[in-house]
Amino acid sequence: MDPVLDLVLRATLALLFATAACTSCARPRAFAATLAEYRLLPAPLAPVAAALVVAAELSIVAGLIVAHRIGLVAAAALLLVYAAAVAVNLLRGRRHIDCGCAGPAARRPISGWLVARNVVLAAAALAGLAPVASRGLVWVDAFTVVAATTALAACWTAADRLLALSRPREVAAA
Repeated sequence: MDPVLDLVLRATLALLFATAACTSCARPRAFAATLAEYRLLPAPLAPVAAALVVAAELSIVAGLIVAHRIGLVAAAALLLVYAAAVAVNLLRGRRHIDCGCAGPAARRPISGWLVARNVVLAAAALAGLAPVASRGLVWVDAFTVVAATTALAACWTAADRLLALSRPREVAAA
């Protein structure tokens, strides 16, 4: 794998996890309530689980920067945990619960799309374990990493907004 592709992958994943952690930290009680809604652990443990999830996300960011392989494996593992949590609730018929991916300000019901998205992201993280070619990096490589990461973040945000807008809105009872 080209070192620029490696850097773009790790930077994009780090940005994704840093954003998720910051969103969760902004309203910790709401995030804990979202975790409790999944009903995968006893409700009293939700605040502790919420803190552990944020700690894991921030650890993954650090790992992607410092210990590349550990960060990539940890990112894939956490993404698969997220996919499994959504899948379990979909199998239970609990499609109404909030995914928790957009923070408390943007409630989004879970869907099969979220499972697929997290599995694809986990696969991308694991693809990052491929050997990185040894070559010197030049100034244009830094520009490419920043531009590609920014473009991927913009595409992610646009796709996320389109997905949110494509869902039928609940009509309040009159």
